Amino acid sequence: MKYKKIGDVLILDNNYSNDDYEELSKKHNVKTIMKIDHIQGTKREPVYKILYGSETETINKENGCLFKLDLAKVMWSKGNNNERLRIAKLVQDGETVIDMFAGIGYFSIPIGVHSNAKQVYAIEINPNSYNFLCDNIKLNKLDNITPILGDCKVETPKLKADRILMGYVKTTHHYLNVAIDSLNEGGVLHYHETVPEKLIETRPLERIVAQAGDRDVELLKITKIKKYAPGVEHVVIDACIY
Repeated sequence: MKYKKIGDVLILDNNYSNDDYEELSKKHNVKTIMKIDHIQGTKREPVYKILYGSETETINKENGCLFKLDLAKVMWSKGNNNERLRIAKLVQDGETVIDMFAGIGYFSIPIGVHSNAKQVYAIEINPNSYNFLCDNIKLNKLDNITPILGDCKVETPKLKADRILMGYVKTTHHYLNVAIDSLNEGGVLHYHETVPEKLIETRPLERIVAQAGDRDVELLKITKIKKYAPGVEHVVIDACIY
């Protein structure tokens, strides 16, 4: 993909070149054009370059949800849009959900819009992302999402839930123990990991089982989200833990 449009900001692929950015902005009806080199650190902050315009804050519409964000401060993964809606539709009436690594509400907002969850606890460590999370809760007029600013390792053990989302892919397995400890009996875990293709069927589930201890683990589904690198897939494991 040479570009992706997020709200009224155009993100160009790093290999894409075009000298006439003003013409490109008119063609796609955007106010700003930029490139994002990579996302860095546990706070998932973008390293970027602005090519045209100056305003990087926008509102993106996806799956009937509104997301306010600043692309110079927080990440947005357009390739995860189907997964965000899939999870929202899995949430059962009256469930309590913990959304670890909640960001600006990538999963929490669709759950709030498309399900009848009793309560969603959205935990985020990046103050910029947390502020947009709070804005997006108001923007979508939701009253069942509680935003929490803090480290998932510290905040998750204070809570109990029927479903826990782990939508982060770097070192996510280091958080499995606190997630499983906070999951009610018969609850569902959605665990994201980047994994070599030959290990997709084994490594993620083995990591969950190892942290579950005496609790039984039932594999529900393995979903491939997208290519992460050559020979490496971003996958999510749905597992019921008793």
